[in-house]
Amino acid sequence: MIATSNLTLSFGPRVLFKDVNLKFLPGHCYGLIGANGAGKSTFLKILSGQLEATSGEVVTDPKDRIAVLQQDQFAFDEFTVSETVIMGHQRLYDLMQERDALYSKADFSDEDGVRAAELETEFADLNGYDAESEAATLLKGLGIDESFLARKMGELEAMQKVRVLLAQAMFGNPDILLLDEPTNQLDLKTIRWLEDYLMRFNNTLIVVSHDRHFLNNVCTHIVDIDFNQIRMYVGNYEFWYEASQLALQQRKNESKKREEKIKELEAFVRRFSANVAKARQATSRKKLIDKLTVDELPTSSRRFPYVGFAPERPCGKVVLRVQDLSANVDGEPVLSHFNLEVNQGDKIAFIGENDLVKTTLFEILAGEMEAGNGRYEWGTTITMSYFPKENSHYFDTDDNIIDWLRPFSPTEDSDTFIRGYLGRMLFSGEEALKPARVLSGGEKCAACWPA
Repeated sequence: MIATSNLTLSFGPRVLFKDVNLKFLPGHCYGLIGANGAGKSTFLKILSGQLEATSGEVVTDPKDRIAVLQQDQFAFDEFTVSETVIMGHQRLYDLMQERDALYSKADFSDEDGVRAAELETEFADLNGYDAESEAATLLKGLGIDESFLARKMGELEAMQKVRVLLAQAMFGNPDILLLDEPTNQLDLKTIRWLEDYLMRFNNTLIVVSHDRHFLNNVCTHIVDIDFNQIRMYVGNYEFWYEASQLALQQRKNESKKREEKIKELEAFVRRFSANVAKARQATSRKKLIDKLTVDELPTSSRRFPYVGFAPERPCGKVVLRVQDLSANVDGEPVLSHFNLEVNQGDKIAFIGENDLVKTTLFEILAGEMEAGNGRYEWGTTITMSYFPKENSHYFDTDDNIIDWLRPFSPTEDSDTFIRGYLGRMLFSGEEALKPARVLSGGEKCAACWPA
């Protein structure tokens, strides 16, 4: 179990949430939702102890082990894949290290023998003898072959590292599991496997996701960050949406009824305040108006971007033609004699287990990578934009968002265009001056969206 008591978080005058009192129980999956920048990832960091709240506290059983999906893909580059997964249970990993060091000693003493016996007992209690087998099983389910177990993390592609870190978080059946966007860079087959695994997870699970289908399938509760509050709803995402919309409409209806009643009372007061016979009634209604003062509806942090695709000229019949396209990555063939024709009105989804193939194709079509053989040709009226799968390296700068976007502006009056574009993507006022490096994952996606 994990609970919060009067938890409040603010950054200067900006309050993300305040006086949060929630209890997360074993056997339930809690989907944490909210607008970009609402504080979802920050809330998880507070629960895990990585960040301190402004006030309030997080309460857990000292014996409970909390596991978190790590976001730093480079933190484990010097370790093997197997070691990285087992590090998800830090105490077990430390035991393994001490145990291996003890048995490798040339001068094994009686004291070492006593310590070895203690280690073996605790090692067995923590299911240490099954650790490597469990790690391999998790990795297989997440699409990482057993042949990768002995490889260094630094040798893996970004999408493979994400899956290893997900296996690390799930390893050893933690008492409390915190997952921030676990479906990122997973194919459909792997997402289905993850859903099945999490539905069978019997401990406390809190997950951040923008995938409504995933939330519908795995969640027993929805925890919504909005209106500077965090509220818990029983049910999955679909139930939350219907319940929250109903509650919002009820508040609007109540506010409207009070406004109408106030207008009716004010009209009576204006009409009869000078009438001696009805002066008492007018005074009574004045007092009632004070009691019926309309409360302002709280402002939601949910805002919706505007994305408009306005072509400069009509699209021709052929949008894209690909002929006999081939490509190698690190000497290995990933595309071989690939052919494709995209016509006006087509909407095409590329699916498959090998992300490298799809990414390579898109990078070639975007002009970011050279093909080995073959050719491709965009239609003469086509303007192309590319939304990358991995965008972190684009934001490795201290420039604010306006300066960061300036090289991509298509007009000479760049500041006006950029301000307008950022406003449509919900970066208004001071938000547009935030350093690009500090943007949340969702905000980075909004900033990368083709203008």
